Amino acid sequence: MNSIVINIGNSNIRFGLFDDDNCDISWVINTKPYRTADELYVQMLMLYQTYKIEPGAIQNVIIGSVVPQLTKVMSSAIKKIHGISPVIVDRNTPSGVQAKSKQMGTDIYANLVAAHNMYPGRKKIIIDFGTALTASCVTETGETLGVIIAPGIVTSLNSLISQTAQLPEIELKKPKSVLGLDTVTCMQSGMVYGFLGMVEGFIDRINEEVNDDCFVIATGGVSHVYKPLTNKIHITDRLHTLKGLYFLGKDQS
Repeated sequence: MNSIVINIGNSNIRFGLFDDDNCDISWVINTKPYRTADELYVQMLMLYQTYKIEPGAIQNVIIGSVVPQLTKVMSSAIKKIHGISPVIVDRNTPSGVQAKSKQMGTDIYANLVAAHNMYPGRKKIIIDFGTALTASCVTETGETLGVIIAPGIVTSLNSLISQTAQLPEIELKKPKSVLGLDTVTCMQSGMVYGFLGMVEGFIDRINEEVNDDCFVIATGGVSHVYKPLTNKIHITDRLHTLKGLYFLGKDQS
């Protein structure tokens, strides 16, 4: 069965075309500026044409969102394109994971569900390098052990640039040295190694608290920058959250 899965985040909206359990195609658009249902309708049809997707071949559409004002708008666009109502999933959607919190975001819940389904038999930590930097932990049996939320890397970088008069925009990548003698290298070192130290600290402290050596998955927009710099992250998967939404929604339609 062909499904479209949509992850509406604070910075980006990621789409994925799933053929059964495999995500064949994925694309991203900016969340802001917020669009009307008609604008989303036009934009999605153009992207469908680009990726040669026939709306009539889609049997199921799954939406997970942390932006409530866009959920209804996206649903309206989906109904207009596909003639079906999308499946909206959130922390209350049944799964093998116990959310244990009425405040848990859909994205964090989806991360836990994907990890539980894809990496069974061990405790998992999911590091999500999104608008917020989050670390969540789930047991072998699907029990949520807890979550850490910190300022996101790009969010922090943009704040730094906007609040200072002389710091420029930079490319987020590994600097040529830890100690810099030019502004760009200095900033890159702070953003890369500063947040890397935070992430490694999260992993160490979580492992100590749960008394285990957890399997660590990284996802989110800039996860690829950090994975090569540490052996504490075991795998990166930019589609991890999308896969969690798919697992949540595939049996709900």
